[in-house]
Amino acid sequence: MLKRARLPLQRVLGPLGASLAHLGVSPNVVTAIGSVGVCASALVCYPRGWLFWGSFAITVFVLSDLVDGAVARARGTASPWGAFLDSNLDRVGDSAIFAGLIWWFVRDDQPVLVGLSIFCLISGNLVSYTRARAEGLGVRADVGIAERTERTIVILVATGVSGLGVPFIQAIGLWLLAVASTITVGQRFVVVYRQMAAPADVTGPTVAAAPEDA
Repeated sequence: MLKRARLPLQRVLGPLGASLAHLGVSPNVVTAIGSVGVCASALVCYPRGWLFWGSFAITVFVLSDLVDGAVARARGTASPWGAFLDSNLDRVGDSAIFAGLIWWFVRDDQPVLVGLSIFCLISGNLVSYTRARAEGLGVRADVGIAERTERTIVILVATGVSGLGVPFIQAIGLWLLAVASTITVGQRFVVVYRQMAAPADVTGPTVAAAPEDA
């Protein structure tokens, strides 16, 4: 459903991407600006308790994920380097969002929400890592109920609405995110295990052991 919802937005952002491409703007520059904007918004607004406006600003900069793709398509310069840069800067932005929230919850003396935020930060990174590691080993792990788009929507909506004074919504959002991320990691472990174990029953392992990550 979320992937289908991206299509109308891409149609709107397509002309913007074409205009930026005509001006000679690089899609990698758009990616970098978006990531800097997300980090600045999260680390400036959230620790001060500006939860609604921080979430609003982050949402605007998150849209750069679609704009940079539109620019790349308009210029015909989509590249593995651009995809690599975009993926890694996404991790930086996600971490900044939770770092800003953790800072705020510490200042607001909410230890339970601090713990939940730390868990969501770790589990969210693990969701991304399991897919990347699986694909590096030659198998797929693009399953799960809480991919990055879903996780971003949950945390920004919960935080923004909390900033409008709605009680308990922040805690509900974090608990939902923690559970969904845990389930997603489990789903990916199961899928990867099945892909790796099934061939071994007949012909033996097909994927060589890889060295541990640095």
